[in-house]
Amino acid sequence: MREVPKNPPSKPSKDLLVFPNPAPQRDYVIQFQVPEFTCHCPLTGQPDFAHFTIDMIADELCVELKSLKMYFWSYRNEGAFHEKVTNTILDDIVKATDPRFVRITAKWYVRGGIYTNVVVEHRKKGWAPLPKIDLPNFSMETGLLG
Repeated sequence: MREVPKNPPSKPSKDLLVFPNPAPQRDYVIQFQVPEFTCHCPLTGQPDFAHFTIDMIADELCVELKSLKMYFWSYRNEGAFHEKVTNTILDDIVKATDPRFVRITAKWYVRGGIYTNVVVEHRKKGWAPLPKIDLPNFSMETGLLG
């Protein structure tokens, strides 16, 4: 674990920085959207593009955003298969933060007429989500149940 220094890195880095979760007593979702991920195909060298969504329920530590940005940027010149890079990113986030839960959805843009989506998850041993609560829908116009 490396806590955030006064001047976080401004260049590509695999170093994910963390800070203490401000509300470790509750489960809440932190969602990161990374719409401009790039790497390249290890076979052809052609660029690959993806939109990553990271849904995370932190435990004691959260990921610092600038280091996450620099982390994703570090893949720009690397060759990586979609499945490998998505799983590696999950492993690195789990190693840095030890979250209660994290799901990464990588939507890879079309290559050879095929879109690829890779979804990976991690659950901390012993953690279970609270039951989902469905609230009634209200009409925007009347405020009544619709």
